[in-house]
Amino acid sequence: MQITDKAGAVRAGEEIDPVAVKKFLQDNIPDLSGDIRITQFPSGYSNLTYMVEIGKRQMVLRRPPVGAKVKAGHDMSREYRVLKALYPVFPYCPEPLAFTEDTSIIGAPFFVMAKLSGIILRKDLPPELPFSADKARDLCRNLTDLQAKIHSIDVQKSGLDFIGKPTGYVERQVDGWSQRYRRAKTDDAPDCEVIMAWLKEKMPPDTAQPTIVHNDYKFDNVVLDPERPEKIIGILDWEMTTYGDPLLDLGNSLAYWVEENDPDYMKMIRTMPTNMPGAWTRKEILAHYEMQTGRSTAQFDFYYAFGLFRLAVIAQQIYYRYYNKITTNPRFATLIYAVNALEKTAIKVIESSTL
Repeated sequence: MQITDKAGAVRAGEEIDPVAVKKFLQDNIPDLSGDIRITQFPSGYSNLTYMVEIGKRQMVLRRPPVGAKVKAGHDMSREYRVLKALYPVFPYCPEPLAFTEDTSIIGAPFFVMAKLSGIILRKDLPPELPFSADKARDLCRNLTDLQAKIHSIDVQKSGLDFIGKPTGYVERQVDGWSQRYRRAKTDDAPDCEVIMAWLKEKMPPDTAQPTIVHNDYKFDNVVLDPERPEKIIGILDWEMTTYGDPLLDLGNSLAYWVEENDPDYMKMIRTMPTNMPGAWTRKEILAHYEMQTGRSTAQFDFYYAFGLFRLAVIAQQIYYRYYNKITTNPRFATLIYAVNALEKTAIKVIESSTL
């Protein structure tokens, strides 16, 4: 079975100069020769990701999106440093190869890493990749186990101290994402003030056991073995990795997890096959994570509501660029629907919570 993630034509307005890229790579990576071919991976709304092939060598180039407003979420040097420190102790992440802040090459800073070849799940399972209910459960178990493994990495020993300060982490997240939402709010977006006030009131104290927080851990950021697709062989997109409360990481992950019995407005924004037959529910993932880590999830309503709100902010920030004609990418036009769906779901969590 060879159902691997494929790159295609570069989208209009997101082209990069192959001649300049080839010169940079040959100056920084040994033994590169042959013609260069650049294609683009199809999905994602954050950093842009390209396949770069020189001769038989396959690499992946990442750069910030065109017209990006938020610098912290698109810091190429930071993501590169994370991979450099993490790769020797956690080989599920891709090997970093080269980085530059020179914007004269493609118009933005970028880095290049080795390509992890495998399957990446998008919105729906491809017809060529049937998952039995048992295999779906195995994949969900592996996904949850690997997130727990990320949360067990020794930050000090791996040289990742620079990624963040756990003291005050939850408060900074609540305040920071609230500020981002208010700055990015458009006239057609919900105000989310009830959500922001509740998160501020209910936020837990600092955890006594801070960990690495991936901050974007989900199906379409893991690479599956083409021969055993229930097995995870790689984890991508470490751009927002930090040091803090792992339950916030899990809440962020489960905000993406749309189940078969969820309301239609959430099903409409599903981006991964989390509803496939046999897939675990959010409650099952939470119970397994608690069993694997020994961490209490008694306050998880807070973490899940935060994850939903944070995802709404991310969608709104991208929609803001479209609304204000900073970008004309038509994919961004419908993100206001996602913002409304996530706001509605977060309000339901708040209204039913016993916190």
